[in-house]
Amino acid sequence: MQFLHRLLRLGKAEPDAEPPASKEVVQPQSRLKVGWATDVGRVRSHNEDTALVITAAHDGYSTLPEVGLFVLADGMGGHQSGEVASSLAARAVAHYITREFYLPALIGQDRDTNQPALRDVLIDAVRAANDIVAERVPGGGTTLTCALMLDLRAYIAHVGDSRAYIVTTEGKLDQITHDHSLVDRLVELGQLTPDEAAIHPQKNVLYRAVGQGGDLDVDTYMRTISAGEKLLLCSDGLWGIVDEAKMAKIITSSSALQAACEKLVAAANQAGGRDNITVILAEPPAG
Repeated sequence: MQFLHRLLRLGKAEPDAEPPASKEVVQPQSRLKVGWATDVGRVRSHNEDTALVITAAHDGYSTLPEVGLFVLADGMGGHQSGEVASSLAARAVAHYITREFYLPALIGQDRDTNQPALRDVLIDAVRAANDIVAERVPGGGTTLTCALMLDLRAYIAHVGDSRAYIVTTEGKLDQITHDHSLVDRLVELGQLTPDEAAIHPQKNVLYRAVGQGGDLDVDTYMRTISAGEKLLLCSDGLWGIVDEAKMAKIITSSSALQAACEKLVAAANQAGGRDNITVILAEPPAG
């Protein structure tokens, strides 16, 4: 059994430690590849984003599917509330999904009709995070985009305006998630054009976020990722300042996923770095 668990924690690195943006998760006996990077940007005083990555592989008798669990959260609330909320939410989601899904599989408990569907596990995980953040971080909140990758399938749960994309083999970005922002809702209602929304003074105002309490609506998606495609998760510090065509070009022209992540962060900073920037890229097994 090979189990690789990496919790990406924000803040200052220990002396002589590698900075987060210099690391890439590539399992020696696995075909699942992951790169990630997070950066405070050029305007904010601290980083309220959180990225969490767990990967696992079992190659032996009763081989299990390769698993990747990727969580990205963009906190809000001022002072330290945002970074506490995003970190707490990411860890709560990962704990719930690991406990309810992966740990039973490790001891051979096959999923049956009495167990909840993966979609329901993801929803319950995000709702558990919502309750914890509401209780422990009053006045704080966070976006949360979570992807559970099983071989070529990605199961996604989403709240807020961080995003999940598929990077297609044609070199384009196919947005999976829907933004829960005020201006996006106004565009849906025909009260704003996309161009007007892009410069609207309230473009970062969310009508749905983790930590608001009550019954939280959670969007879920399932996508099959074809050979050569990649899964991209990113905060609005990237997609809100670097256009999708440029993002796609950076990813498809990079030699490795980690290099692509670092270049995406650099592009956002070169464009002003107005917000914290976080990106996770994953490429599933080739088949």
